[in-house]
Amino acid sequence: MPRWKSAGVAAGGFVAVLYIVELLDTIMGGRLDSLGIEPRTVDGLWGIVFAPLLHFGWQHLLANTLPLLVLGYVLALSGVGRAAAATAIVWVIGGAGVWLFGASGTEVAGASVIVFGWLVYLLARGAFTRHWADIVVGVLILVAYGSLLWGVLPSSPHVSWLGHLSGAVGGFVAAWLLGRDPRGAAPAGQGKIRA
Repeated sequence: MPRWKSAGVAAGGFVAVLYIVELLDTIMGGRLDSLGIEPRTVDGLWGIVFAPLLHFGWQHLLANTLPLLVLGYVLALSGVGRAAAATAIVWVIGGAGVWLFGASGTEVAGASVIVFGWLVYLLARGAFTRHWADIVVGVLILVAYGSLLWGVLPSSPHVSWLGHLSGAVGGFVAAWLLGRDPRGAAPAGQGKIRA
C-alpha cells in the first residue's frame, strides 16, 4: 500500500475508533467517562490508558476530529510504525502529566492530549532529524495550527490546559527520541575535520 494511503487509513482508523467508543458511551449513558484520569488516585491510573479514547459528549469529540485527522495523516506520512511510536510516547507522558499534576477531584478525558502531542512533535521533529522536508512540514504546521498552542495556557475551567501542556511535552520528547540517529552518528557534514 502506498504511504499516502496507509497514512490515511491510520489517521481515519484512529478517529473511527474514537467515534465507536463515543457511540458505545452514549448507549451506556456516559458510564465509560468514569475511565478518565483522576489525578493521584489509584483508579485514576487506568485513565492514562483510556482517557484519550474518551470524550465528554459528541461536541467534545467533534472539536478534536479535524486536528486528529490532519495532524494524524501528516504524522503517519513518515511511516505508520514511527507514528505509532510517537503516539505511544505522547499518550504515556501526556496522561502521566495529568495524573501527577492535575487538580484533585477532577476527571480528565479527551484526545486533545494526542492533538497537542502530535502538533509539537511535527513542529520539533525537523530540529532533531535535520531533514529539510521535516523542517518544511514543521513550518507549514506552525502556520496552519500554531494558534492551537495557546491551549497550553489556562483559559476555561472545563478545558484541561494541563492535558494540552502534558501532551505537548510528550510530543517534544517523542521528537527528540525518534529524531536522533539511533547509531549516535553525527549529522551529515559533521565529524569530519580537515587540517
